[in-house]
Amino acid sequence: MHKFWDFPEEYDNNTALISEHETLSYKQLSIIADSISTIIPERSFVFLICRNQIASIAGYIGFLRKRIVPVLLNSSVDCALFENLTQIYQPQYIWCPDSFVNEEGIYKYGGYKLISTGNSRPETFDDLAVLLTTSGSTGSSKLVRLSYRNLQANTDSIVKFLGIVKEDKAITTLPMNYAYGLSIIQTHLSSGAGIIVTERSFFDVRFWYFLKKNGATTFGAVPYLYSVLDKLHFLQMELPSLKYITQAGGHLGQNLHERISKELLDKGIKFFVMYGATEATARMSYLPADLTADKAGSIGIPIPGGKFELIDANGNVITENERDGELVYYGPNVMLGYAHKKEDTVRGDELHGRLETGDLAKRDSDGFYYIIGRKTRFIKVFGNRVSLDEAENLLNENGFEAACVGDDDKILIYTTSEKQTEIIDFISKKTGLNSIAFTVISVSSIPRNESGKIMYTELS
Repeated sequence: MHKFWDFPEEYDNNTALISEHETLSYKQLSIIADSISTIIPERSFVFLICRNQIASIAGYIGFLRKRIVPVLLNSSVDCALFENLTQIYQPQYIWCPDSFVNEEGIYKYGGYKLISTGNSRPETFDDLAVLLTTSGSTGSSKLVRLSYRNLQANTDSIVKFLGIVKEDKAITTLPMNYAYGLSIIQTHLSSGAGIIVTERSFFDVRFWYFLKKNGATTFGAVPYLYSVLDKLHFLQMELPSLKYITQAGGHLGQNLHERISKELLDKGIKFFVMYGATEATARMSYLPADLTADKAGSIGIPIPGGKFELIDANGNVITENERDGELVYYGPNVMLGYAHKKEDTVRGDELHGRLETGDLAKRDSDGFYYIIGRKTRFIKVFGNRVSLDEAENLLNENGFEAACVGDDDKILIYTTSEKQTEIIDFISKKTGLNSIAFTVISVSSIPRNESGKIMYTELS
């Protein structure tokens, strides 16, 4: 398949990007993308300050087309983190919204400007394509190094199992700098499909108007956003253009999974649950839509071109079913490695297609995988091994918004619910632990990052 950033002529007149203010064909997108990158030397570093806007996407495509290396950052990035990353990685250019910094640009388009920093161009590994932050490193300089091969392999694989075609239109619901959100953009541009570009949220009635007006056929969301959609009674909405929707970015509670699957099936809308990581470019597995109800709670099977193994504590491959071990993934979409400083960008492929996910999982007799929790999220309380993830999922699935942390003495439950006594009684009964093992702490909100994942380090 062609590189998704080098669009074939047959796409020229297809609609590529649709915003509330303009619509671009693939030919127009190519011209704009190239005009943004034309004055930037090949292999330069560019900090791309991302928003779900046409200028942001066009910049990304332009940088890939000219073999410029973008570092994708959200426009709401903390000022101290941005300054830290700038000092460490010393970008030669910044492509950012006009209001992001008070400095004149050397090129402008669509509310964005290009700033030249005067920094010298670094040495880079020849196949290095893009640098992304990980969901767990929003406060550090650690970046994921992805190659052109990684991007293309994962894009091709996702297009294949989702069956994306040129008639599809995805609407933006996730940050562009987040691997899941970026993969939706890449897979649709690879297929000659359209992207409806908006920064509006599910809570905004104009989002739903825009979706209907432009005939969106799909969108993606993380578990937290599905809980939001549930509160908005999404399943009762009339959205005739939707063909399928996707979920990734963490564990979707089994009760919600089952209900969404059943009601979407009744509407003729497919529901794909997927599992991935920035370190794997985006996706590692998917649950086929026709099995999503029967296998609720599963992350499914490896994507085309990928493979899973389960490894025990001694490093041995587990061959038995229903036995838990660390999930290890193999595939051409596995990152080159991490970067902690500018000099790391010259490093080549350090993982060779093998990624230790850090997740504990099991496999059923049909070959479907289930995540049990994180290796680092298990503790022992009164001699009993407890999964903080499992405790947290139990609470959330039963109506208590909660985040669990702890050590071998106590489990702390942070919650927005006022039913503290009910929470302790419930979780004590479910886990079999004495109620004194739990302390419930009321908070106004659970801290989450831009992709909806809980920020445990901010709980105190």
